[in-house]
Amino acid sequence: MKHFIAASVATTLMASTAIAAGLDRTGQPTGIIFEEGTYAEFSFATTSPELSGNDLSTFNPAQSATGDVGNRFNSVSGGFKTDINDRLSLAVVFDQPWGVDVSYPATGGSALLNGTAADATSNAITTLLRYKLNDRFSLHGGLRYQEIKGDVTLAGAAYGALSGYNVNVAKEGGFGFVAGGAYEIPDIALRLAVTYSSEITHDFQITENFPTALGGATANTEHETKTPQSLNVDFQTGIAKDTLLLAGIRWVEHSTTRLDPAAVNAALPVPVELITLDDSITYTLGVGRRLNDNWSASLAYIYEDVDGDDLVSPLAPTKGSQAIRLGVQYQNDKVKVTAGVRYTMLEDAFAETGTPDTARASFTDNDALSFGLKVGFYF
Repeated sequence: MKHFIAASVATTLMASTAIAAGLDRTGQPTGIIFEEGTYAEFSFATTSPELSGNDLSTFNPAQSATGDVGNRFNSVSGGFKTDINDRLSLAVVFDQPWGVDVSYPATGGSALLNGTAADATSNAITTLLRYKLNDRFSLHGGLRYQEIKGDVTLAGAAYGALSGYNVNVAKEGGFGFVAGGAYEIPDIALRLAVTYSSEITHDFQITENFPTALGGATANTEHETKTPQSLNVDFQTGIAKDTLLLAGIRWVEHSTTRLDPAAVNAALPVPVELITLDDSITYTLGVGRRLNDNWSASLAYIYEDVDGDDLVSPLAPTKGSQAIRLGVQYQNDKVKVTAGVRYTMLEDAFAETGTPDTARASFTDNDALSFGLKVGFYF
């Protein structure tokens, strides 16, 4: 039963990398700390978004199409877990928690936003300890180190004199922490785990390149940006023979992540924020089923609710989502292999620029398809 529990949870969580609110890509999972014995895993996921819209406003009454602005992105992760003694366990997890890859075609697309682009990537290593207070209660926590780099270009008629502005954010690392606890009833496969991840502050070295309309100069400055704090609540329980109910809630304070470099704001009459994001809550409900001694499968529905109105940054032109996730898994005493697919329906949104906020493009009927593969080994 314990192997089945682990298999079902892993299957349901598979293919989690997808288009999500803000920069969120992985959901910062810590489930590896609950694996039995000594265990290592490696995973790969890829997401293909379809993200297109149409221009709005008097700049372009014909509403020119933006083209597909969402680029395919890949993600790798891995982890290792072992027991130090009967009560204390150690896990080390690598993931790529935050990212964005959006580019508006420079020609033949949106007249308002053509050439606008954003590319950001991250790597994180989390070290976790879990201490069992007794058979039912445990505490877990540790340190997280992450590095982030990025590049943003604003272009198109909607940006006026700012069109052609570019900011490069050099790679920089920062530390945060993870803390949580769990309650379990092994006889009925019940587990309730709550995990808090702190925000992480980055003091970036940035290079700002200004368009000719703003002098054409280059400025090298420092900029402080935070990645958001989050809270994950994960629940599972047996509801019938070989059947597991799974549920989860994830809250992320995306609004703490801002990019408003000093040099560009000094050059403009009205300050601008290049990236503004809204907080989100993601709900997951699913079921896992053991098919036989080696095979199990799961199906989950995911709903993401994002705060605020329908106006969003052109660099993240989505506003919440609904998704279906299907996973299958093969497991024996030493190895488990999990494959998953996720189809995400992206909610409609309006890309806006400037102060006051003005909708520049309408994004409707978009989606994303994700595939994932995970291989785990027990020692």
